Amino acid sequence: MGRQSLLPRRDFLALGTAAAASMLLPDRAFASIPTGVKLHGLSAFGDLKYPADFPHFDYVNVDAPKGGIFNFGPSQWVFNQNPYTFNTLNSFVPRGDAPPRMEMCFDSLMTSAQDEPDSIYGLLAESVTISADRNMFEFALRPQARWHDGSPLTAEDAAYTFTLFKDQGHPDLSLPLREMTQAVAADTGTLRLTFSGKQSERTILDVATFPILSKAYFAIAPFDSSRMKAPLGSGPYKVGLVRPGQTIEFERVVDYWGRDLPVNKGQFHFDKLRIEFYGDRQAAFEAFKKGEVHFREEATSRVWATGYDFPALTAGKVVKREFPSEKRPLMYATAMNQRRERFRDMRVRRAIALCFDFEWTNKSLFYGLYNRSQSYFERSEFKATGVPSPDELTLLEPLRDKLAPEVFGEAYVLPPSDGSGRDRKLLRESQKLMADAGWKRSGQFFQNAAGETFRLEILADDEGLVRIYGPWAENLKAIGFDASIRLVESAQHQARQASFDFDMIAMAVLFSPTPTREGMDGIFHSRSANLQGSRNLSGTADPAIDMLVEAIDRVKNRQELTTVLRSLDRVLRARMDWIPSWYSANHRVAFWDMFGFNETKPDYGFAMEALWWFDKDKAAKIGKA
Repeated sequence: MGRQSLLPRRDFLALGTAAAASMLLPDRAFASIPTGVKLHGLSAFGDLKYPADFPHFDYVNVDAPKGGIFNFGPSQWVFNQNPYTFNTLNSFVPRGDAPPRMEMCFDSLMTSAQDEPDSIYGLLAESVTISADRNMFEFALRPQARWHDGSPLTAEDAAYTFTLFKDQGHPDLSLPLREMTQAVAADTGTLRLTFSGKQSERTILDVATFPILSKAYFAIAPFDSSRMKAPLGSGPYKVGLVRPGQTIEFERVVDYWGRDLPVNKGQFHFDKLRIEFYGDRQAAFEAFKKGEVHFREEATSRVWATGYDFPALTAGKVVKREFPSEKRPLMYATAMNQRRERFRDMRVRRAIALCFDFEWTNKSLFYGLYNRSQSYFERSEFKATGVPSPDELTLLEPLRDKLAPEVFGEAYVLPPSDGSGRDRKLLRESQKLMADAGWKRSGQFFQNAAGETFRLEILADDEGLVRIYGPWAENLKAIGFDASIRLVESAQHQARQASFDFDMIAMAVLFSPTPTREGMDGIFHSRSANLQGSRNLSGTADPAIDMLVEAIDRVKNRQELTTVLRSLDRVLRARMDWIPSWYSANHRVAFWDMFGFNETKPDYGFAMEALWWFDKDKAAKIGKA
């Protein structure tokens, strides 16, 4: 499915008095969480599932054995991480390519439960206390917390980290901290984070899950992408073997200070996590077939449909199966870079979208395994359908003069093609849209009034994407675009994405099950449009979208959140800043039959490296003991 990023978990601007009033429905909300008392967890809506004395999360196996190695290809990653190569071990800066799972070397103040959509529980922090004005959060750190060198992890480390992230961190870290005014250590065991009052009520649900760094380490080491020495960590794993750009191993910390905490029990069973980096998917698949890689999530439909007939699978040594996807909104789409003027006209963006023939692609290239994306929040209740509800209209009506008319009708959908690969009706409609936008066909290509040719380059870092984009580019050229595909190696792709040096580029985002303003800010809000390294690849900077994103701050329950996000989805779909692509309802995975796992996976996570374990008996049966 192309690149996939896992974003972090987490003032209703004046839309009129009636609009604000309609959103304040009675219900339990974050604002009802008591102040001035020590809390073991926080939740966006409703009560916590787990009480203060819970022994462990329900979805873990506390009796699973320790040992073995898990050599896998990550299918999700965060911050500046890259699954194809790496040139830094600092995962928290805007630039560079870090290996996935560096975050497993660091602890956070609190951590998520994978069977709840919006709750976090104490990890480094044994409790959190909210001030009366709800702008200050006091975390009591566990005195036994230690760095891997045995030195104490203190509130000074945490205060240093949040200040560092705000000033120099990756946008996924810096944006949620923009309203933080102070991070101080009241003493070695007490951290106080203070906000301006303009922050979202739920900002803390993001911020409290950020990794904590060592002040002593980074006081003498630059906080940049030059780091090929592993920073000092505190988490369940530490960096072992490193072959830059090729291999990284994470070794389980046997005397990990937090191994017996309720939030950690029954997790982190493998002695080693190993990631091999391959230049292309076919090479990775060949390594899996040989048993050099143990787990693979298949992202290529052709391979899933035709490639799994190798000897190890037919002999029963490899298991091929599907697991249900998480109950989390997914956006897989292609961004059109509006920092380049020729992409700023909505008619142009729609014209480009009409040239992609999903029906032909799904039949001819995907073996019918995918569904067409229409929404920016696929697979979730946040996807807009039909006409706007009365509550949605309350949000949208004050913005009517700023929005496309389609927002107020049926939710905009890309029309299906005839499946021929070159639907003449849709291509004619695309040409008309271009003419309406002032681009006339002159010889082979569209030109504007200034005589400029419409050049369009789709940036890709995988041969599989070139295969998919090829027919799209041919359709674009057929009607008058000077269209091409540029295949670059992964590090260059990441660098060009971070600096917005592209015309069109694809990205997948798996949102939190309870999306927050901070998550939306980095992709859709104008404040991230020119922040290099942000996920706002399209350069979206629209006051109406800003207002809807900021409306997330004031929702009081999930019903209100759904209303805001459906309204946002309607506006984004009508604008077509991103062209929705495709999605799957399940994880398609294959693995060597040497692991144990609980058959029922949690609804909001699929962390095999943390929850699965090595099964010696199974391994012996297939010669992998």
